[in-house]
Amino acid sequence: MKPPVVSIVSKKNSGKTTLLEKLIPELKKRGYRVGTVKHDTHGFDIDIPGKDTWRHKQAGAETVVISSPWKISVIQDVAEEIGLDEIVERYFGDMDIVLTEGYKRIGKPQIEIFRSTAHSTPLHAKEDPRTLVAVVSDIEVDLGVPRIDINDVQGLAEFIEQRFLQKRS
Repeated sequence: MKPPVVSIVSKKNSGKTTLLEKLIPELKKRGYRVGTVKHDTHGFDIDIPGKDTWRHKQAGAETVVISSPWKISVIQDVAEEIGLDEIVERYFGDMDIVLTEGYKRIGKPQIEIFRSTAHSTPLHAKEDPRTLVAVVSDIEVDLGVPRIDINDVQGLAEFIEQRFLQKRS
C-alpha cells in the first residue's frame, strides 16, 4: 500500500523547510515513518567535484550508487522528470507518509504556509482552493480550510495524523 503524500507549498521564502524541520520529528515522535521529497524546478547537483562518485559520473556512468552501512544514495540520469507517484512507489513503500516540499501543480493534498511578513497574499484563494486541505499562518486567514498557527507544530501533526495516517500495527 502506497503511503499518503502531502505537499507543503507556499510562495518563496515562507518557511517550508523550517516547518518540515519541526514537523518531521513531531510525526516521528508519534511513531510514524516519514519520507520527504524536495521538488527543485531549477535542477540540482549533489555530487562533489573530485570525489569518487563524481568521477564515475564524469566518466559516463548513467547511474551511480554510493552505499554504506547507514545509507544509500543514487545519482541517475533521467530522460525526463520522474513523476511523484513513481518516486513514491520506487523509494517510499515502507513509509507511513511522504511529505513534499513544493509540487504545487501535482494534484496532491496541499498544506499552504502563509507568512504575512513574507507576502501580501496567499498562494491559494478561497474561491479556488483546488487541493488545499489546510493553511499554516502567522495571521488569521480564511481560505475555506482549517487554519493552524505557524508555531503550532503539534496541532499540525494532529491534523495530519487525523486526516492522513493510521497507526502501524
